[in-house]
Amino acid sequence: MGITKKVTVLAVGLGLVTLSACGSSDGDGSGAGGEGSTTVTLVSHNSWAVSEDVVAAFEKQSGYKLKVLEDGDAGQAVNKAILTKDNPQGDVFFGVDNTLLSRALDNGLFQSYEAEGSDQILPAYRVDEGKHRVTPVDTGDVCVNYDKAWFEKKKLTPPKTFDDLAEPAYKDLLVVENAATSSPGLGFLLGTAAEYGDDGWEDYWKKLKANGVKVVDGWEQAYNEEFSGSAGGKKAKADRPLVVSYASSPPAEVIYADPRPETAPTGVAEGTCFRQVEYAGLLSNAKNPEGGKALLDFMAGKTFQEDMPLNMFVYPVREEAQVPEEFVKFGPQAKEPRTMDPAKIAENRDQWVKSWTSLVLK
Repeated sequence: MGITKKVTVLAVGLGLVTLSACGSSDGDGSGAGGEGSTTVTLVSHNSWAVSEDVVAAFEKQSGYKLKVLEDGDAGQAVNKAILTKDNPQGDVFFGVDNTLLSRALDNGLFQSYEAEGSDQILPAYRVDEGKHRVTPVDTGDVCVNYDKAWFEKKKLTPPKTFDDLAEPAYKDLLVVENAATSSPGLGFLLGTAAEYGDDGWEDYWKKLKANGVKVVDGWEQAYNEEFSGSAGGKKAKADRPLVVSYASSPPAEVIYADPRPETAPTGVAEGTCFRQVEYAGLLSNAKNPEGGKALLDFMAGKTFQEDMPLNMFVYPVREEAQVPEEFVKFGPQAKEPRTMDPAKIAENRDQWVKSWTSLVLK
């Protein structure tokens, strides 16, 4: 996934449970795909996690057993869902974000349903309000993270903006993900397009390339193998103190550390953030549409929304949902993130990625 891709790596030992471990009983055992009227099936990317008691609360409240099919990263999962839309694997799909939303909508992946509680979702995250084919579920910022200790040792001020990253002082320090294969990599590319415009982002990437930017396939490799500020990077003796990750990565470094440090070992260059939003929707031709509607209602509700931050390291989109103290202290949302209209993303995404690949990787 986009935002939650890091969870499968960071959550070791935290006591989280992925949804696929729950709802394994098929109730009356009838059918396939929809699994009969007592089971609702969620199709998701492969880094979804939730608390056991929250799953239990949904099952008790709704009367449905919950089953989850994990289907690769966000891009893979969306593409497969589109290919199987006439005979879908489940009832609800979660994990399409604003970078890929148009692809799902244009291919008729979802049917209309306005989830109960949708009016409590912050207006900034609502889309497709005329048809209600998707429900906003969570949000997060893709941002450059920096290794505090490295910059203190070098007596160098960490970068704050996109412009800073191209300065000679930061040569050979940044690692990014491939925009063609990684959701945060694509988010970072879109952030640069939002910052420099259609006519300027390519020149900016030429500067980054000349300044020694390193490109790897995905977030796990970039963050846990190449970035010197992460726990994994320290073990791997990584040598890049700048990485494209998330604004929520610093609190994760605190929460998973033993013992916990007083301050986060990593920081965020707030002038490099691009905001992602993830959505869920009722699949066209869902075999258990009523169960799917109940699940979407629950995902928009306060219980689920407040469970997400420490499970998936994302922010809720519901107005009154509370976030943990660690997020407030170590991973606040960017005050002025770069954003882009989904229609503009749809119009330009494929060509931008193609141009980026030719420019940066060849």
